[in-house]
Amino acid sequence: MATKKAKRSDVEADAGLELYRRMLVIRGVEDRVQSLFLRGEVYGTTHLYSGQEAVAVGFASVLREGDRVACTYRGHGHALAMGTEPEALLAELLGRAGGVNGGRAGSMNVVDPEHGLMGCYGIVGGSIAAATGAGLSLRGSGFVAVAYFGDGATNQAYFFECLNFAKVLDLPVVFVCENNGYGEYTPFEQVTAGGIEPRAAAMGLPTTQVDGMDVWAVRAAAEQIVGRVRAGGGPEFVEARTYRFVGHSRSDPGKYRPAGELDRWKERDPLVVAAARLRDELGVPEESLAEIVAAVDSELDAVERSVLGAPFPEPSVLAEFSGGT
Repeated sequence: MATKKAKRSDVEADAGLELYRRMLVIRGVEDRVQSLFLRGEVYGTTHLYSGQEAVAVGFASVLREGDRVACTYRGHGHALAMGTEPEALLAELLGRAGGVNGGRAGSMNVVDPEHGLMGCYGIVGGSIAAATGAGLSLRGSGFVAVAYFGDGATNQAYFFECLNFAKVLDLPVVFVCENNGYGEYTPFEQVTAGGIEPRAAAMGLPTTQVDGMDVWAVRAAAEQIVGRVRAGGGPEFVEARTYRFVGHSRSDPGKYRPAGELDRWKERDPLVVAAARLRDELGVPEESLAEIVAAVDSELDAVERSVLGAPFPEPSVLAEFSGGT
């Protein structure tokens, strides 16, 4: 008896629901991180990814085991998109022994080699250098390295030196600039002459601009770009126009933003855009979307309770890690 093939629309809806769920997990984790930080449970600083979820999820959806990713200190979303478990990530941020790095990395320095995450880099542009180095080791392997960085990094020497190096050697690296409009508190147009994409084009890299608020647009672009780089086509550059819904870090209220700007961008919230497409174009019932939201909330509530009750690392472990006795 012949097996009935699934309709294309059903396949697209299932894939879209998974993209939506992954973005919900990132947003839910970040909301809890902000709340826990304000309660004094998160040590050090935090840089949240809320609003930019479509970029990390869109690219991660086309990567394979063996590919490598390097990101910035705003790296929680990238870690989760690559497969880091929410409980392991949240435990790390709260300094608990069950964290992905044993509670020692904190918010800005998460590393998860098992899921291809080489690290989150507090040095602006550090991710560009890390991914370029990974590209050296991946030549001819069929794997790719992806560097995520903000618009501010395009004014750093790392950007020019590494893109030049990668192009000269045709390394399998995808450089993804997450242009969220601000380098910390300054609009990027005020400090970046001539735009960002032309800088990469001037060094001979193929360049793409993509709507970073639409996970389908990011995934479609990523599929083509990563495919070319994986096949030996050399490095490529992507400028994803996106927006962070929170301040730069900690309790920054973002008062430097013009009145109404945040509200306008929230109309294109990646979660709103994805839900609208699932509902209006792919026929997913509103009830099904609500069920996914409720399931993610319930899962993350349980994760938060578990992490808050988890032990801190033993002092002997910390001493050994730091070279003490």
